[in-house]
Amino acid sequence: MLIVYITTRNSGAAKKISHHLLQKKLIACANIFPIESMYWWDKEIQEDVEFVILAKTKDENYEKVEKAVKELHEYDIPAIYSWKADKVSKDYSDWVEKETK
Repeated sequence: MLIVYITTRNSGAAKKISHHLLQKKLIACANIFPIESMYWWDKEIQEDVEFVILAKTKDENYEKVEKAVKELHEYDIPAIYSWKADKVSKDYSDWVEKETK
């Protein structure tokens, strides 16, 4: 199973992206929560409240998820990256596989 981490400008954007990914069956589940972010942009340190999506999908779906997110995302360079969940309960892993294309 793969967890895809995506930052967004606000809750509405996070829900829009998550809903789209769920409708397309690219992910099985999305968790959304607020975070405080600090980063370099335009040669200055920025501080923002953003919303993160943790999307669960099968390993082979990363490129499809990334493409779909980039089509919908407001940011010039959205943070989209993933990591493999090595230890996942079989029932949950089976459910993720069943719910995604």
